[in-house]
Amino acid sequence: MPFDPLHMIAEVLGEPADEMRNPANAGYQCPFINDICVKTGRNLPGNYLPVCTLYRSSGTQQGPAPITVCPKRFFERQIHVDVIKHAWIGPPPTNPQVAYEVAMEKFGQVDMVVADIDPTTYQVQRFVSVEIQAVDITGSYVPAYEALIHNRMLDRRPTQNFNWANVRKRFISQLIAKGYYHHHWGTRVVAAIQTELFSRFQSHAHAAEVALRDSNIVFLLYDYSMDEEGRLHLELDRVVPTTHTNVMNAIMYEVPPDRQAFEQRILRKLGMA
Repeated sequence: MPFDPLHMIAEVLGEPADEMRNPANAGYQCPFINDICVKTGRNLPGNYLPVCTLYRSSGTQQGPAPITVCPKRFFERQIHVDVIKHAWIGPPPTNPQVAYEVAMEKFGQVDMVVADIDPTTYQVQRFVSVEIQAVDITGSYVPAYEALIHNRMLDRRPTQNFNWANVRKRFISQLIAKGYYHHHWGTRVVAAIQTELFSRFQSHAHAAEVALRDSNIVFLLYDYSMDEEGRLHLELDRVVPTTHTNVMNAIMYEVPPDRQAFEQRILRKLGMA
């Protein structure tokens, strides 16, 4: 059955997909970082894959929700302003500065750090770290992207879906560790994600909310609104403070899967069921 790529791809270079069918003419410039798109792919036109958001499921553009697949898409927001307003430690900063991709001993790097810097001594007075997480996919949306820019339909829907489980396992484990480290440093880490991703985290293992003053992890949850011209805009939806202990306990004490169902899978693998 023919498939319209506009039912899968929501945005290209921050524009509605049907209005950005030739990203080469835009120089593959990402409006959220004011630079060339960071997503590359071999054997693609220009070697770029400048897709920002995908629709959650097939259907019309008005129905399914857009899901962020590139973390740079979050930079439509002034995230540091949201951090200072909703997740800062202590008095408001007097000289806030933003550093990106800061190396962290024992644990890779932090996507972004908002720091209050003394302008005389150049010492860090306070800081809050930020982790930004988009959603991984299984399969590929490359066929849909190629069909879009060539202005044609696909023979069938590509085998692509959102890998919620992979994001959960990877991102939550990082948050627990980094929340623990930041707790010992007397500060906190902020997780900037979409509301739907957080809801899936919570449905898997519910982490209790706490007062902001008691938190060392704060979720800043964003969702999309659409303006009159059909363009998507990220809006701050909710602020959810919690702790690394609450997140860890939620994972450790979640309801286990059904044993009998697992045993049946063992037997099927052995050819006995």
